[in-house]
Amino acid sequence: MEDNKGILLESGTNELEIVEFGIGHNKFGINVIKVREIINPVSVTQVPHAHPNVEGIIELRDEVLPVVDVAKAIGFPPSEEPDKDKFILTEFNQQKVVFHVHSVSQIHRISWDQIEKPSEMYQGAESQIIGVIKLHGEMILLLDFEKIVLEVNPDSGINIQRIQKLGERERSNKHLVVAEDSPLLRKLLHDTLQEAGFQYIEFFENGKDTFDYLENIINNGKKIEEEVQLIITDIEMPQMDGHHLTRKVKEHSDLEKIPVIIFSSLITDDLRHKGQVVGANAQVSKPEIAELVLLIDKLSL
Repeated sequence: MEDNKGILLESGTNELEIVEFGIGHNKFGINVIKVREIINPVSVTQVPHAHPNVEGIIELRDEVLPVVDVAKAIGFPPSEEPDKDKFILTEFNQQKVVFHVHSVSQIHRISWDQIEKPSEMYQGAESQIIGVIKLHGEMILLLDFEKIVLEVNPDSGINIQRIQKLGERERSNKHLVVAEDSPLLRKLLHDTLQEAGFQYIEFFENGKDTFDYLENIINNGKKIEEEVQLIITDIEMPQMDGHHLTRKVKEHSDLEKIPVIIFSSLITDDLRHKGQVVGANAQVSKPEIAELVLLIDKLSL
């Protein structure tokens, strides 16, 4: 699986590879970049008073790792054919988690603009779906694995306590633009950035909407540096991902001066070069919101 990490995102081509897996009769997907390894299930040690979605822990190459039952986490029934089950070892948000799924089938290479954002009719703030892919007459649902982990361990996420460690802060007049597809994380970012003193924040659900907003400012004859002092972007977003957004901003003669910070669960030592290639001014791994705030102070126009 390590060899499948390719250079797709490195060049900001708005492409990704997903691992297709099954839960019950439904097909789901996870970004290959998050996947370290796929293994057959091994013996799980139960942990007293663990979260209901946590099956227990396993030892894998001298590491003790939690195992999350994906079916239980999304409200689906248990596996009908346990002998076909698989464990997906993932790494994101600076932590490793094993996800128990019912099957793993294949890898698909697709473009982010093939991924539709979920309708509010069936999504809402509580949904674990971040995108819908229509492929070969079937639908593959992209799951919000960050949210699944956050439900198990709320302390691992973005929270105001991380900001309060910075001490008293003055109110800021900086205008920030934030691209983040998760409704939950948009709310958390709004609350924590406001706590940090930032009053003027424009949120968008994906890179395309963000770039359209920025171009509209230019097309209306306004000076971009007076309207936007910094851009914060996630990486994984339907329609246009954060690497592609960053590349488009930095290649645009009127927008290139705007600092861009990539704030994503995918910032690791192995993947940091991908953001550097597309011209990001800084990269911060979720959930390090305090580090993000300090970089906003340092980099914003």
